[in-house]
Amino acid sequence: MCGRYTLFTPQPELEERFEVTAERPLKARYNCAPGQQLPIIRNDAPDTLRFVQWGFIPEWAESRSKSFINARAESVAEKRSFRDAFERRRCLVPADGFYEWTPRENGDGKQPYRVAFEDDRPFAMAGIWERWTPPEAQTGLDEFTDDGAGDPEPIETFAIITTEPNGVVSPLHDRMAVVLSLEEEEKWLSADADTASTLLDPYPEAEMRAYPVSTRVNSPANDSPTLVEEVNPA
Repeated sequence: MCGRYTLFTPQPELEERFEVTAERPLKARYNCAPGQQLPIIRNDAPDTLRFVQWGFIPEWAESRSKSFINARAESVAEKRSFRDAFERRRCLVPADGFYEWTPRENGDGKQPYRVAFEDDRPFAMAGIWERWTPPEAQTGLDEFTDDGAGDPEPIETFAIITTEPNGVVSPLHDRMAVVLSLEEEEKWLSADADTASTLLDPYPEAEMRAYPVSTRVNSPANDSPTLVEEVNPA
């Protein structure tokens, strides 16, 4: 799975790399976590970095408790929760690394690892997004207005697609985020569903690395450059 990632590439470099403009200033993130508003590139606005909540809520869901941070490549095109978004609402999730956890040999908890390219360059993970409107709650009559001001606001959310791991990630986890090549990014946003399905393979391992990092990354409250420093695993 992919449950945390990093995005500390400077904003000018990130905008140049993806040929986009951020809708608001970006700050370096060393521990992107579910539930946070994070920048993605949607297929309906391919020239803009928009902030969207990580935790995909299907359009038909009755509550926000029905959310997913990941969707499996093998079933994303068929599963009810994801199939419409897979056909119509794909996105790129910019990152420059992601975290995976593996059990320690001594049995004392899990050791986090950061997976990234050797040169820490930014890349895009394949994602899907959705716009979900909360059901209208019953309120007092004095709260109803003719102008619709009491209507619930839509919430935009996204999920990262995962696939089988490559040789770098397989010692750590049995899944990894779908990392797209430069040539695949535009196809992911604009191609038909059949073509998009062919892009969901593990990224070749030759340019990637994994190294142990501090267990401080376990808490989303921690978000500092020290999280991406290599440590000696316990």
